[in-house]
Amino acid sequence: MKYFNSIDETLDFAIEQEQIAVDFYSKLAKNTKSNDLKKIFLDFVKEEMGHKLKLQKIKKEGVFSDENPKEVLDLKISDYLVSVKSSPDMTYQDTLIIAMKREKAAFKLYKNLAAMSPNEELSIIFNNLAFEEANHKLQFETEYDDLILKDN
Repeated sequence: MKYFNSIDETLDFAIEQEQIAVDFYSKLAKNTKSNDLKKIFLDFVKEEMGHKLKLQKIKKEGVFSDENPKEVLDLKISDYLVSVKSSPDMTYQDTLIIAMKREKAAFKLYKNLAAMSPNEELSIIFNNLAFEEANHKLQFETEYDDLILKDN
């Protein structure tokens, strides 16, 4: 895990990670043939952009939220799936696996950043972002459970 020398450096890193997520979900939305999945991915693009804007505002204004993050159910489906590579012709199942694994990684990243935060306010922000990423993962796991696992 990278260590940061300042709050601004930490926020810059998180902003960059959110942009990577925006680009990833935008690409998935563009390449998927499923209109339902395209809508889900475009919704995630909006959410990740919201995260990025929130972080940019915090950096610019120095205003932190005092919200307390909540717990999210973890179905742990992604823990037992083999990683797949993104490609234009991937299946719906592959798309869900990639999305679950990315959201899990984003969750872990924000939990680690929260633990490393130099102050309580920044820790709360990163815990809230972790909560939102866990919700994304849960949505993909639920979809996977409903559509893929029910047939097995």
